[in-house]
Amino acid sequence: MSEAAVTLALDSGAAGDFDDCLALMAALTPRLTSEFAVRRLLARDPERALAAAREWADSADEHVRRLASEGTRPYLPWAVRVPSLIQRPQATIPILDALYRDPSEYVRRSVANHLNDLARHAPDPVVDTARRWLTAPDANTARLVRHGLRTLVKKGHPDALALLGFTPGQVDVSGPSLDRNVLTLPDELAFTFAVTNTGNGDVRLALDYRVHYRKANGRESAKVFKISTVTLGPGESRSVTKRHAFRQMTTRVHYPGVHALELQVNGVAQGRTEFLVELP
Repeated sequence: MSEAAVTLALDSGAAGDFDDCLALMAALTPRLTSEFAVRRLLARDPERALAAAREWADSADEHVRRLASEGTRPYLPWAVRVPSLIQRPQATIPILDALYRDPSEYVRRSVANHLNDLARHAPDPVVDTARRWLTAPDANTARLVRHGLRTLVKKGHPDALALLGFTPGQVDVSGPSLDRNVLTLPDELAFTFAVTNTGNGDVRLALDYRVHYRKANGRESAKVFKISTVTLGPGESRSVTKRHAFRQMTTRVHYPGVHALELQVNGVAQGRTEFLVELP
């Protein structure tokens, strides 16, 4: 069922149309997809739609269970926004509670993405939820939580980092060293760096890097990219080499000017280095 068809049915004003539409969503989603169309129902009557989604979470069909999580995501890509889902971040957590130990990876992936959506505007409830799940985990919970907290880790959220074991430690970072200072698009920038544990105990590190892109108005816009996670013993070092592609895309337009690359270790920025991007 399309979003337009849902809107037309709801505008007809018949008393049972809303519940009929909800039932039809669940019936169609194993064959097609309903996460976009259900947004109109969530916008029209959030409480009734969320109550139905909570029932879908108990369905025997994995497609219906996934609809419960995916259709109620606050920032579902390419879908209309439902303000109440953003204004009330706690509203969908009971759905996620019912699904985080789902036997289907298809469903669990949606739960992790939903949790990551919530982290954009409600980091504290997300960390609290993840912490609670980790007290009653199954074999897949740790992986799901890591995926659900990925944005908070990139942002250096201290509680999210601590929950995943990335505690502050004594480390020395050298670099980054760039293989060139001027790029002409399309091109790649290679960089290397090393990190050393200078403390007396093991340290677990989330290694990321930020590219500070030059925007059309001359300002910078930073985006964080993941490298890896490492555990270093006392005195242990790790050298890393990475390449980053620069090319025009529909989702990212590059502008000429000074850019910068910066390392991020457990959420802390390290070693900003600038370079010039030129257009052909």
